[in-house]
Amino acid sequence: MGLQTFFSNHSETRDKHSDEQLRSHYYKTTNKKAIDAVKKVINHLDGYHINSVSEERGEISISIKKGRKAFVVATVVSVRPFETAIDFAVTTETLLLPIDFGYSKKVIMNLYQRLDKELPLIGKKDS
Repeated sequence: MGLQTFFSNHSETRDKHSDEQLRSHYYKTTNKKAIDAVKKVINHLDGYHINSVSEERGEISISIKKGRKAFVVATVVSVRPFETAIDFAVTTETLLLPIDFGYSKKVIMNLYQRLDKELPLIGKKDS
């Protein structure tokens, strides 16, 4: 875990992330099925609450209200037919210092681990 990830209250995924664990995941599915899978995963997690879903924009906003509080935005983008990318941005609510000791990254890794069981993973983009 990099120092920047450790000493931050925000983590997000992208295609060419320097941290391999935070690279976008690509699934063999449609946009609609990917959104449904994200909603299913969130609804099965204790303390997670879906605030809003915009299927047109491919965004789902989520609050984590149990334990360490955080705000999550899931972005679902159809790259081509039956290839859909899912990215996450997680910001942890902290009281004094903007540090979550890697919690936001752990949230992302947990969400991807669960999604990988729901959808056929094509892979991650290499840097």
